[in-house]
Amino acid sequence: MELTVIQNLIYEIRGQKVMIDRDLAEMYGVETRVLIQSIKRNIDRFPNDFMFQLTENEFQNWRSQIVMSKSIKMGLRRRPYVFTELGVAMLSSVLNSKTAIQINMSIMRAFVFVRNILSNPPIDKVSELQKEVKEMKNYMEEVFADYNDINEDTRVQLELINQSLAELQVHKEAITRPRKSIGYIQQANKK
Repeated sequence: MELTVIQNLIYEIRGQKVMIDRDLAEMYGVETRVLIQSIKRNIDRFPNDFMFQLTENEFQNWRSQIVMSKSIKMGLRRRPYVFTELGVAMLSSVLNSKTAIQINMSIMRAFVFVRNILSNPPIDKVSELQKEVKEMKNYMEEVFADYNDINEDTRVQLELINQSLAELQVHKEAITRPRKSIGYIQQANKK
């Protein structure tokens, strides 16, 4: 059986990944009642963390979910039993046929695949690129802020240099300007 088909038959109920008795019976090629009878004959192998029956409320909520097609849910007259990954593994010891063993291996692979997807979600290339662009933008903002700080420092230094040059120019003009004589100036005799 295809892995994706099995993955589509894994539901989350009570925070656990489970499979419904009806789906398992169909996969194993037995009637649901035969599957349940086999389990009831070996009930000590199926504690609550391996298998449980849906409550009436859970059953109604599950039946009303939009994501499932009505044909899958309709026809269920009783609250189904659901099996966790451990319960599905235990089914192989109860249903001891070659088909059951092969189907069980496929189901276990599907559970492992789903668990791996949940624990290691695939890397979203778009979000990875967005993250890198954001990091680059932050870096560039820091560089421009540093550049502006350097620019500001340079501008202040240039203003100080210009001010010093202006003061030196004023001082040079003061030194090179001809001085007025102080005191009595003799005029040349006019004839």
